[in-house]
Amino acid sequence: MFFARRYQRRHQPSRTLFFCAFALCLFSACGAPKNSNTPAPSRRQITDDSGKQVSLPPQVNRVVSLAPNLTEIVFAVGGSNQLVGRTSYCDFPAEAKAVAEVGDTLHPSLERIIALKPQVVLVSTASQLEGFTRQLQEHDIAVFVTDPHDLDGVFRSIDQIGDILGAAEKAKQLTDALKRRVMILAQKLHVAPPVRVFYQLSAEPLYTAGKDSFVNDLIMFAGGISVTADVPGAWPKYSAEAALATKPEAIILPTGGSMGDSNMEVAEPLKRSPAVLNGRVYKINGDLLVRPGPRAIDGLEELARVLHPERFK
Repeated sequence: MFFARRYQRRHQPSRTLFFCAFALCLFSACGAPKNSNTPAPSRRQITDDSGKQVSLPPQVNRVVSLAPNLTEIVFAVGGSNQLVGRTSYCDFPAEAKAVAEVGDTLHPSLERIIALKPQVVLVSTASQLEGFTRQLQEHDIAVFVTDPHDLDGVFRSIDQIGDILGAAEKAKQLTDALKRRVMILAQKLHVAPPVRVFYQLSAEPLYTAGKDSFVNDLIMFAGGISVTADVPGAWPKYSAEAALATKPEAIILPTGGSMGDSNMEVAEPLKRSPAVLNGRVYKINGDLLVRPGPRAIDGLEELARVLHPERFK
């Protein structure tokens, strides 16, 4: 949105007023010593995804990320020089591996984080640092929660982190570009019949995507329906009987990336499903599907192509 301002000169200031103002400036503020009790810039207040008001300095130069998707966002908005710490799971882009490690995502080291002297720590869930948030705050380290569960949440996270790092304009350019890609897909798929999809996180034991999982939103935008979208939780364990009853038309196996060569085979209860019988089992880099960051749009596009190849000829 663009705003226009109009200026209108109604009166010429009198010479007397001009010289009075000049004298006032000369003998008061303009003549005051530069270092005399000048108030420090006020701190910023930004609301995170937990609904908490987080107080931040005007300029953030040191940040620690405790989730792979947040590390990817920091790099994507140009904040690589401000990132001083990350988890062992934060492996993309490759440059991230040169940043100091502070432990894994679930068990970060408080001592390492404090030693890095960050101004803010980015976390992906409100409970991730619940145990020592108070201790971080005692060291004047803010904790910012960003926990996207859908594409809108991804765009919001990018904007939030861009704002924190002083890169709001670059963040907006990124989200605008990602939204355009989503719109192009929507135009391609608007008449495509939805495909029933089973997302197999692991085969033994069998885990899938529940209603709190970010993956369900990707499946929907890709022209599918997650057959487990109503199951409570994010990554629930699923029984063989329940899996057999879902009768999916397509099965997604997240493999590669940080998952390596695991999850390469369809779970036993699904081997007689319409998806397997019709050869509609697809392996996609799991990092593109479970990390709610910029690369999630790559995962969305790949999902759309395998679910609706007829729309991409």
